[in-house]
Amino acid sequence: MALYVGGKLIWLANPLFLTAFLGILFGLAVSSGVDHLRRLHIPRGMAAALVVLTFIGLLFGFGAWVAPTVREQSVELRRRLPESIDRIESWVDRHQGGLLSAILGGGGGGAPTEARRDSASTRGGAVTDSSRAASAQPPTAPGAAPGTGQSARAPTDSTPPAPSLRERITRQVSGATRYLFPFLSSTLEALGGVLIIIFLSIYIGADPEMYRRGIMHLFPHRTRHRAGDVLSAMAGVLRRWLVTQLIAMAVIGTVTTVVLLILRVRAAFALGILAGLLEFIPTVGPVLSAVPAIAMGFLDSPQKALYVGLAFWAIQFAENHLLIPLLMKGGVDVPPALTILSQALMALLFGFLGLMCAVPLLAATMVAVKMLYVEGVVGERVAVTNEDPAKDAAPA
Repeated sequence: MALYVGGKLIWLANPLFLTAFLGILFGLAVSSGVDHLRRLHIPRGMAAALVVLTFIGLLFGFGAWVAPTVREQSVELRRRLPESIDRIESWVDRHQGGLLSAILGGGGGGAPTEARRDSASTRGGAVTDSSRAASAQPPTAPGAAPGTGQSARAPTDSTPPAPSLRERITRQVSGATRYLFPFLSSTLEALGGVLIIIFLSIYIGADPEMYRRGIMHLFPHRTRHRAGDVLSAMAGVLRRWLVTQLIAMAVIGTVTTVVLLILRVRAAFALGILAGLLEFIPTVGPVLSAVPAIAMGFLDSPQKALYVGLAFWAIQFAENHLLIPLLMKGGVDVPPALTILSQALMALLFGFLGLMCAVPLLAATMVAVKMLYVEGVVGERVAVTNEDPAKDAAPA
């Protein structure tokens, strides 16, 4: 009954628990900074508050510096993005026979968009003219044979024109936004979540040992040593993952902005900041950030859109093969297939918050499974992190 009630509570209050997990995640990173400040004989509580407030101050300073440019480019992005979608649809219809429209749920075959609209307007005009002609005829006499001039009526074609690509994308994005970001409908709820993350980060960074001791009291004495090793390994992996993501966000945002400026893509600063923010979500975030940039490239030419897509691919290739392996020494090597599946499952169950927490939760779970099950139950020695040397299977 206790397990059932606990699981039901977590399910019903999942936004709170996921927000708390993010607070713990940031608190582990804050505790690492506090350890460095302790060398200057600064109390841990003051050092934790100093780290968090400094980070927030840097964010606000950077935001104030780029706010005018980002505001102007965001307006241009919202204004020009629909036009770029229309150009993409027109170009795909001319070259691929409406393939993209069919993929996005459009009806109709491969006629170009303009031809479909012209044919729809022509059908509408024919229907109007024939309706007027029918209304001008005298009413059909009782008993008159059908098909005579008095009883003939023009057939009407009430088939509505197929929705445009822009309308279909807008409809699908609106549905996804309502599903993934329900917390954004309440400003108070979003502000409360941010405050929870901030205060949890300060409290956990100020005294992480207190919470560690509290968790240790839940385990029998004979298993406390092993439980402590597992918790320490999980904390190290989560701290390394978060620091890696924050560095990758800054690097990807800067590099993307520079590349888009070189390619003369409109709203380069706004698109670069978007790429940096979405980098927090591995695998899915880079794809989402590339879509509006490629669409803005279509405003100039399909060739520029191709160059933008190749640039995003090159940036992600360099990140995955150079930056992340360099930063993730001592971390856990999460398989890409498990990453995608965990993100899909968490997004399906818990929305955007679940998508954000999917990879760190998976990394922590893999540490626990390797140390408690593979080593403790199966008896096989495995590398818990990618810093450990490879070990052959051997009974413990």
